[in-house]
Amino acid sequence: METVLMRGKPVADVYREAIAKKIAVAKQHDLVVTLAILVVGDDPASHVYKDRLVKLIESLGGAAKVITCPADTPEEEVISIIKKLNRNRYVSGIMPMMPMPKHINSDNVGAAVSPNKDVDCLNPQNIGDVFMGRSRFAACTPRACMATLAHYGIELEGKNVVVIGRSNVVGKPVSVLLLQQNATVTICHSRTRNLPEILKQADVIVAAVGKACFVKPEMVKEGVVIVDVGINAVDGKLVGDVDPAVAEKASAFTPVPGGIGVVSNMMVMECLTRHI
Repeated sequence: METVLMRGKPVADVYREAIAKKIAVAKQHDLVVTLAILVVGDDPASHVYKDRLVKLIESLGGAAKVITCPADTPEEEVISIIKKLNRNRYVSGIMPMMPMPKHINSDNVGAAVSPNKDVDCLNPQNIGDVFMGRSRFAACTPRACMATLAHYGIELEGKNVVVIGRSNVVGKPVSVLLLQQNATVTICHSRTRNLPEILKQADVIVAAVGKACFVKPEMVKEGVVIVDVGINAVDGKLVGDVDPAVAEKASAFTPVPGGIGVVSNMMVMECLTRHI
């Protein structure tokens, strides 16, 4: 059995071309597509992500507007900044970096973002539209999972798909998107009993549990398709939620790094340009 390595770059490149064309057309009409990024505090991961998004939007011909605030900024002030960005006609989309400092309610911040400028499905209206099947613009990581599966020709209809993790950011929304493709979806989490037995029945596994090398070879069947969303630092290296040894049993899998994360960043750009 030949194993398909589902690298993210070929997927992202397909979207890159279409997005760059949209941004170029907007420029012809004197519109510079601009992503506003709001960072509150000094979370290292948020700043790394911010830098990557800035580099990406600029490489596509757009622009970034970065707003940084001290970690002790009151929630009311953060929401006030977002409301000003909502009213700014030169801002195409808004990305508040999560997580916010503990004294700030992230749900309130997400709800403050205008639905039309929400690029990561933080506003409850957009979340509801995805769950009702009225919109495909879920959060960027779930869409990256779906885009990768589609690019590599992974059939989902009628397949048993197990999603490990029930977060609002990945687990729940990716489950909805999988259901829209007529997959039979099981969501597993920290209270799930007999997880190995459930995983052995899976044709496709989406791992978003946030634990390094959590899924072991003995927990999956031959020919399984693995979508590894996890990014964990172990001994100075990045590893996924799935043990690399699982690849020997898989018919297809996404590498970490170089898999879903690469596509996820491009999904932000696709959402940013969805109204163009």
